[in-house]
Amino acid sequence: MLVALKPHPKTPGPDIEIAVEILRPRAEGIDLRFLVTGDVSQIVVPERVRPSRADELWRSTCFEAFIRKDGGGYCELNQSPAGYWAAYEFSGYREGMYAHPGVEVRDFRRNVEEGALTIGATFDLDRVMSGQSVPWRIALSAVIETKVGDISYWALAHPSDKPDFHHPDSFVLELP
Repeated sequence: MLVALKPHPKTPGPDIEIAVEILRPRAEGIDLRFLVTGDVSQIVVPERVRPSRADELWRSTCFEAFIRKDGGGYCELNQSPAGYWAAYEFSGYREGMYAHPGVEVRDFRRNVEEGALTIGATFDLDRVMSGQSVPWRIALSAVIETKVGDISYWALAHPSDKPDFHHPDSFVLELP
């Protein structure tokens, strides 16, 4: 499945487009590939590191997925172009957050070329999404930092007047 993100009206951002390819390689897994095209030379793309966990990735260019869980909670997955990643679980809207130790990331991919940036990885969510109903309800988003320090917020849906990727009405994608 391929979908497009749009910038929040209050943070239009650089002259780029962002698409996301989402696959379910298995019942409790998700493969995310973010494709940024356009003037990517204006975007902060940090040097690549060995893939590892890190917090506060949203402070610079990062790509995110939120998966609603039965009972009102949700899982948040973050990827940095550097190779850093994070996985959090929330019991409700912006509450009960903790770093989920049971998420594993495989096959981190990054390709930077003139006019295109591709970031991808497969997240194994066996300990997070096991026993959850299907289809999954998903929100997808990106934080884009430019080299001059501007930040823009991109998502499938922007249900409030301020960027808020956690908003319950952001979960607009259904993934079988």
